[in-house]
Amino acid sequence: MSPSSKSVGTPSEAGSQDSVECGAVGRFRTLQWDTDPSVLQLQSDSELGRRMHRLGASKITQVDFLPKEVVSYCKETQTPLAAHPAEEDEDDEEIAETKPGPESELQDEEQKEEAKEAHPRELTEEEKQQVLHSEEFLLFFDRTIRIVERALAEESDIFFDYSGRDLEDKEGDIQAGANLSFNRLFYDEHWSKHRVVTCLDWSPQYPELMVASYNSNEDAPHEPDGAALVWNMKFKKATPEYIFHCQSSVMSVCFARFHPNLVVGGTYSGQIVLWDNRSHRRTPVQRTPLSAAAHTHPVYCVNVVGTQNANNLITVSTDGKMCSWNLDMLSQPQESMELVYNKSKPVAVTGMAFPTGDVNNYVVGSEEGTVYTACRHGSKAGIGEMFEGHQGPVTGISCHMAVGPIDFSHLFVTSSFDWTVKLWTTKHNKPLYSFEDNADYVYDVMWSPVHPALFACVDGMGRLDLWNLNNDTEVPTASVTIEGASALNRVRWAATGKEVAVGDSEGRIWIYDVGELAVPHAEDWTRFARTLVEIRANRADAEEEGAVELSN
Repeated sequence: MSPSSKSVGTPSEAGSQDSVECGAVGRFRTLQWDTDPSVLQLQSDSELGRRMHRLGASKITQVDFLPKEVVSYCKETQTPLAAHPAEEDEDDEEIAETKPGPESELQDEEQKEEAKEAHPRELTEEEKQQVLHSEEFLLFFDRTIRIVERALAEESDIFFDYSGRDLEDKEGDIQAGANLSFNRLFYDEHWSKHRVVTCLDWSPQYPELMVASYNSNEDAPHEPDGAALVWNMKFKKATPEYIFHCQSSVMSVCFARFHPNLVVGGTYSGQIVLWDNRSHRRTPVQRTPLSAAAHTHPVYCVNVVGTQNANNLITVSTDGKMCSWNLDMLSQPQESMELVYNKSKPVAVTGMAFPTGDVNNYVVGSEEGTVYTACRHGSKAGIGEMFEGHQGPVTGISCHMAVGPIDFSHLFVTSSFDWTVKLWTTKHNKPLYSFEDNADYVYDVMWSPVHPALFACVDGMGRLDLWNLNNDTEVPTASVTIEGASALNRVRWAATGKEVAVGDSEGRIWIYDVGELAVPHAEDWTRFARTLVEIRANRADAEEEGAVELSN
C-alpha cells in the first residue's frame, strides 16, 4: 500500500494519531482502510481529479517451500547428529578402539599383494592324465576342435552340430553353374595319402555331408588299415568333419538311412563295423563277429533298406553270402542266404543295387561278368535270372532312381573291366545297349537321382563322363578329365542331382557342379520313353542281322 499524503508520520507518532486527527483535521489528509482484507481502498484528493482505482486479487496460489535439509556424513559413523554428549563420547571411544592403525593397514596391503602374486597350484602328472582322459574333457575337446576349424576357415554358422544335438532347418544345397565345372577337392595329408578311395556315399539327413572309405596305406604299416572320413561341403575347411578307422581295409561304406548318427562299413576281412559320431571314439562302437554265422570274405556291398519303423542292413560278401542285420545288434544276422545260381554255382558278388522303393528284389554284379536278379523273401528267394553281356568283372551297378510320371524302375546300368557301360532291363536278359566310348577300365556308374535319361561313369584314365540318352547315345554329353594320371574308382551323385563326387586311386575326392545338365524338364520323361523304343528297335534289327549271318 502507498499513502496518498506526501508526508507520513513515523511509528512513534502512531500513538497520538487519534488526538492529532481530532485537533487538526484540516491540516492532514485522511488515510482510510477498507474493512475487506481483499480490497485496499485509498482515498486521496488528486490534483488532476482522477477517479480512484480499485485493486483486486484475480487468483491466489499457495506454495509451501520446505526448508533444505542438510545431510552430513562421517567416515566413522552415520549416527544422527542430535545425540547426547555422553553417547557421542562413548561412540568416539568405540571408534577409536576399532579404527585400524597404520601397521594393520600395511599388513592388509601386504596380504593383498601376496594374494596377487600367488600362482594356482600346478596339477600333478596323475591329475593331468585324469583330466585328459575324462569323458567330459574328451567330449568337450572333440566338439571344440571342429568349431575352431570352421571358425578359422570362414564366417558362417560354426556352431551347428552334426551329431543331432542342434536340430535346425538348414539348406545344404550348393549353387551350381550352367556347365560341368570343378567345385572343390577333399584330401587329408595324413589319412588320404597313399590310400585308394573304395566307396562314397552322401548323407540323406545332411545333404552337405559325404563319407568316403579308404583301403590300407602300405607306406604306413603302423597306421590303421581301414579309414572312413566324413567330409563337409558346407564349410571351406580342408579337414574332415569326422575321422573313423578300423583294423581292416574298408571296401564299402554308407550312412545308415533312418539313423543319421551311424556310419556302416564293410571290410576286407568280412567284418561289418558301425561308427557313431556321438561317440568321441574313432574306432567302431559295434562290429560283427568273424564266424561262420557272418561274413568271412570281403564285403563290397552295404545298404540300409526299409522304412523308418522297419529297416535292415543288407550286406553281401564275395563268397555269395547275403546277411540281413538289425543295427541295434550286430552280434549275429537276423537272416542269411547263400547266393547260388542253379543251386550249384556260387555268385562272387562285386556290386548290389535295389530299385527305388523296393526292399525285396535287387540285382547283383559278379566277378565273372554276369549280372543276376535276386530276391530276399518268398518262394523265389535267392538268385533268379542271369544276364550275360560283359566280358570282364562287373565293377559298378545302379538301378534307375528318378521318380516321375513314367516308371523306369526296371532299368539298370552296369560298368565293367571290359571298357563298357551297358544298359539293361529286368524284362530281358540281354543288354539293351552298350556304351563303348571308353579306352580303359570303367570302374563305376550311377544313374542321376533326378533326371530320367542321365547317368555318370568314371574310368581308369581319370575321366568323368555324363551321358544324357535323350541327346546322344554314341558320345557323352559332358566329359572332364582330372589332373594327373590317377584312375577314378567311384562316382556318387548328390541327392539334389546338382553335384557329383568322384574318388581316385590317390585318395582324393573331386566335387563337380553339374548345373543345368542335370535339371530335368517335363518333356524329358516322354523323350526318354521314345529313346528306349528306338534302342529296342535297333537291338531287334541287330539280332535279326546276326541271325541271318549265322544261318548263312
